[in-house]
Amino acid sequence: MKIAWYVVAFSLLTMGTIWILQGVNILPGSFMTGQIVWAKRGAMVALVGLATLVFARWSSGRAAARKSDR
Repeated sequence: MKIAWYVVAFSLLTMGTIWILQGVNILPGSFMTGQIVWAKRGAMVALVGLATLVFARWSSGRAAARKSDR
């Protein structure tokens, strides 16, 4: 399950970063290019990805602690 959380987190971070770069016109070639609304949406998606990554690390630490308590 930990690997699935990491995959989701890194996917969200990657997608959010791409949207930010397209929104601020650094990464051209899309309908999103140069539209600041996509940079804002990308920032939100990247923050959700970061929160997911923190959750994945936190939950894996708790699982390791539970195993050592046994």
